[in-house]
Amino acid sequence: MSKDWQTAEAPSLQDFEALATDAWNKLPAEFRNMARDLLIRVEDFATDDVLDELGIEDPYDLTGLYQGVSLDKQSVLDVARDPDMVFLYRRPILDEWAAGEEELGHLVAHVLVHEVGHHFGFSDDDMESIEAEAAT
Repeated sequence: MSKDWQTAEAPSLQDFEALATDAWNKLPAEFRNMARDLLIRVEDFATDDVLDELGIEDPYDLTGLYQGVSLDKQSVLDVARDPDMVFLYRRPILDEWAAGEEELGHLVAHVLVHEVGHHFGFSDDDMESIEAEAAT
């Protein structure tokens, strides 16, 4: 059966939130417990201020962002600040998905793990290990 592309709609922000929740629930429990105060938000694009701060001209070049102070850089002497947040950007993720062969849920999980990994100050190898464990 072929897809009717005339009436097809892109996954909504709510659809992405469901994919992110599913990906979050598949992460190892100890990983989720250590990041329980982390806020996860889904938005269409990063704000112009964020893109400018990062020196990114094309908003499609940023699929996700960790905003905060990673656990490996926090100090008990730190003053209260905004909560640590992970942003998943729907439109750039959809663009990457459309250009490749990766399943959308897997791509959302990949971006989520990568950005949450920044919260911990993890290396790319650490993040790949966590992502592999979540995929089983």
